[in-house]
Amino acid sequence: MTAPPELTKVLIVEDHRVVAEGLWALLAEYSDLTVVGWADSVAETVPMAKEMKPDVALVDFRLPDGTGADAAGGIRAHDPSVAIVILSADASDSALLAAVEAGACGYLLKSASGDEIASAIRSAAEGETLIPASTLVEVLARHREDARSTAEQTERLESLTPREQEILTLMSHGLDNRAVAERLSISYATVRTHVRRILEKLEARSQLEAVAKAAEFGFKPAQPEGPEE
Repeated sequence: MTAPPELTKVLIVEDHRVVAEGLWALLAEYSDLTVVGWADSVAETVPMAKEMKPDVALVDFRLPDGTGADAAGGIRAHDPSVAIVILSADASDSALLAAVEAGACGYLLKSASGDEIASAIRSAAEGETLIPASTLVEVLARHREDARSTAEQTERLESLTPREQEILTLMSHGLDNRAVAERLSISYATVRTHVRRILEKLEARSQLEAVAKAAEFGFKPAQPEGPEE
C-alpha cells in the first residue's frame, strides 16, 4: 500500500476572527493541508508556533501589537525551518520589504483566491521563494528613489534660516506679506526678500505652493507668537 501524503501543517496568524475562521475553513478543503492553530497577535505567535510546530505560517501583516514582519522574525528566530507566507491587504513596497527582511518567502494580497493561497503554502513548504527577483529589484529601486527624495526634501527644509522658517510659519497660518511685516516688526521689502528666498529653496512658484510643499516635506508650523516688541 502507498503511504498517504504527509500533511502540511499551517499556523494562521490573523487578528480578525471572521477572517481567521474563513481561512481555516478554506484550507480544510485541501486534503494535503491542515491548520494546527491560530494566533491573533505577535505576542501569541511564537508560543503557538513552539507548541504546534507548523511547516508554514500564514501571517497577516497588520496585527494589533506589531506587524507580520515582527511575527515572522519571532517565529524564525525560534525555528528557521518554518516558512512564512504573508497574507495582507497592504500592497505597499515598505510592507513587502519588511516581510522579506524578516524572512518571509511569499507575500499575497487578501484578494488572492483559495487555490492561490493553497499553492503558495505548498510551495513555501517545499522551500521555494514565491517573490520574483524582478519584483524585489523594482521595489528596491523605488525604495531607494523614495529615500533619495525624502533626503532632498529634508535638506531643502534645513536650508531655511530661522527667520525664513518663522515667515513660512506665518504664511502657513494665512498671513500675507504686510501682515507678516507687521507681526515681526520688519519692513515689507525685507519680508518680500525672505519670501523670494523661501520660494527658491523650496522650488515653489507661489507662496501657496511653498506652504503646500513645506507641509508635504514634513514642515510643522508652530502656533505663531504675538507681535515682537
